[in-house]
Amino acid sequence: MEENYQPSVIETNAQKAWDESGVFNAVEDTDKEKFYCLSMFPYPSGKLHMGHVRNYTIGDVISRYQRMLGKNVMQPMGWDAFGLPAENAAMKHGVHPADWTYENIDYMREQLKELGFAYDWSREFATCDPSYYRWEQWFFLRLLEKGLVYKKTAPVNWCPHDATVLANEQVIDGCCWRCDTAVERKEISQWFLKITAYGDELLKDLDKLGDWPEQVKTMQSNWIGRSEGLEMDFAVEGMDDALRIYTTRPDTLMGVTYLAVAAEHPLAKKAVESKPELAEFIHECKTMESSEAAMETMEKRGVDSGIVAIHPITGEKVPVWIANFVLMGYGTGAVMAVPAHDQRDYEFATKYNIPIKQVIHAAKGEDDSVAEQAFTVKGVLKNSGEFNDLSSADAFNAIADKLESQNKGERKTNFRLRDWGVSRQRYWGAPIPVIYCDDCGTVGVPDEQLPVELPKDVVLDGTSSLATHPTFPHTDCPVCGKAAKRETDTFDTFMESSWYFARFTSPKSDSMLDESAKHWLPVDQYIGGIEHAILHLLYARFYNKLLRDEG
Repeated sequence: MEENYQPSVIETNAQKAWDESGVFNAVEDTDKEKFYCLSMFPYPSGKLHMGHVRNYTIGDVISRYQRMLGKNVMQPMGWDAFGLPAENAAMKHGVHPADWTYENIDYMREQLKELGFAYDWSREFATCDPSYYRWEQWFFLRLLEKGLVYKKTAPVNWCPHDATVLANEQVIDGCCWRCDTAVERKEISQWFLKITAYGDELLKDLDKLGDWPEQVKTMQSNWIGRSEGLEMDFAVEGMDDALRIYTTRPDTLMGVTYLAVAAEHPLAKKAVESKPELAEFIHECKTMESSEAAMETMEKRGVDSGIVAIHPITGEKVPVWIANFVLMGYGTGAVMAVPAHDQRDYEFATKYNIPIKQVIHAAKGEDDSVAEQAFTVKGVLKNSGEFNDLSSADAFNAIADKLESQNKGERKTNFRLRDWGVSRQRYWGAPIPVIYCDDCGTVGVPDEQLPVELPKDVVLDGTSSLATHPTFPHTDCPVCGKAAKRETDTFDTFMESSWYFARFTSPKSDSMLDESAKHWLPVDQYIGGIEHAILHLLYARFYNKLLRDEG
């Protein structure tokens, strides 16, 4: 017995004994209450930092406490191993992303072991292992069969330096969060998961998460953003197609004095044909920051398109403006503007001398003047023809009924939540298992050909798309046998991190999940940062429902 505590000796010996005996390896035991403790798995960046130590210490304390209470505890560890940082490091240091990633994993694993955390290392996996991502490829194909996956052309934030799509949250002051390059708005074809099909359920089931922090539930509720409103059509002079907008305030319809469309909207493109001077403004809009915070605070700017729409009830002419505060990826890419009753519309109208028409007045005599700002609360309709003296609530239904009877509109539930774009134009990610055939169209890779593995023979010289690989894009159609092309986009890394919690229950299984998932799930305690409250945790909840519905 040493007189002094010598951690290098005592802890090393204890940790060696733990490893040899597998003391923390979890096995199913129906005689004990199970407890699944999971800390958000790390990206293998090379070295642990104190944020890692803090997060994983919390998880380890909880796991040891629950074990001392006599519970059967599982605490696994793995690696969120795909993503852009590995590619950037590979290009910087002249190494392969896989080599860089696995070397970092080895180093960080030893660091975690030196900290003495009680992990079940027998369940370890890295998401860049084909044995892992083959199952998300398989699952993607099941979702494709169900119509929950689709491909469309959509405007994106594009970093020309990293040659990839960025989420709105990854654009800082108009520049890429990683390389500080000015970001452009660009239209490309992408794959989407239809998370909006689960919008109602994702919102409603927040009430079932009794132990979740209220802050997290509120953030998710706001992000989903369910609203009841009306979709309506404004006819456009000289054109066959109407301009469709969505509003939650149809009671203000009689106060519309202009419409605003996104710079990428087809009407904006049409306007340039007769007014070429609009092209410069439209180009400027492509390079602006589009995060919500930025949209709230930026200067609202626009140009008159010269196109005129027709009010669906009064028949009055309404000018169509191209505005930087309207995004094509949100709703229909067009909004009706009611300056008297929306502050953003008010500021824009004041700036460009557009008329302000008040149609809502206070119900109880409060100050409802629009001389200095918009009156945004609901009230009683005035200056609204046949709808005068109706309350906002009654006017909602009366206007909706009228437009529906004339086939000019319909009630609709909308979500602020948008479908999840899962395509990335990078090498270091899981290949999307789709083949394009001139004769057969879009074809899923047959299950027996999974996984579609990343080719290892790549040279990263500033670009890293699989589209430039000499052999990967070329294959045969599994239906007709003729020459065909592979999808060369890879999955967003959230695709891996949205179901890893379930794979830990059966990491060596020859199916996506097995009966062990029923024993260990749900996770009893999840530990991680508030920065993951919206995207990661929302996607994980979405994936959980998809897994449930697939059986």
